[in-house]
Amino acid sequence: MELALDLPAGIEQGRAVSESATPPSDEAGLVEQARSGQGEAFEWLYARYARMVHGILLARVPRRDVEDLVQEVFLTVHRRFATLRDARAFGGWLAMIARNRAMDHARRRAEPLELPDEIAAGGDGETQAEAAEALEAIQALPEAYRETLILRFVEGMTGPEISERTGLTPGSVRVNLHRGMALLRQSLRRSQTYG
Repeated sequence: MELALDLPAGIEQGRAVSESATPPSDEAGLVEQARSGQGEAFEWLYARYARMVHGILLARVPRRDVEDLVQEVFLTVHRRFATLRDARAFGGWLAMIARNRAMDHARRRAEPLELPDEIAAGGDGETQAEAAEALEAIQALPEAYRETLILRFVEGMTGPEISERTGLTPGSVRVNLHRGMALLRQSLRRSQTYG
């Protein structure tokens, strides 16, 4: 199901500015430009932050709902720009909107998360079973670890990218990744021992 959202001109469902173009370096200025209605600035923000929003949502809602929710999050951002107090806090503000949207969605639909298509479609039955087990183990982790691990391993973001875009400190990201991986390994070992 694809929603027809009223996003700024130039942003299609799931598409933003050309990947070959170079985004402006002053992000706070870009946020201010987008707030004032400059569509291209909003496109740059969309291109820069869509993976982060996708990962935050994927950590919390069924995969089949993520793409539509990404669009809804950016539509909410576009409508609520006036509530952003500090343009330098855009990434954290956006992450909060994505988390809140995921919670709202989860309240309405209490279903388990599913294995991403790219994992489910590839490999043999044993590989798929291992991937499903790993995803289930990640979903059982505390939210901070789950989100950070998905942003890192599913969305392919680096630690500094996660920090910069979510508003978490680099130290928090490192700790969340380290502790999350330790808990994930522990969980997977336990399930292999008792499974």
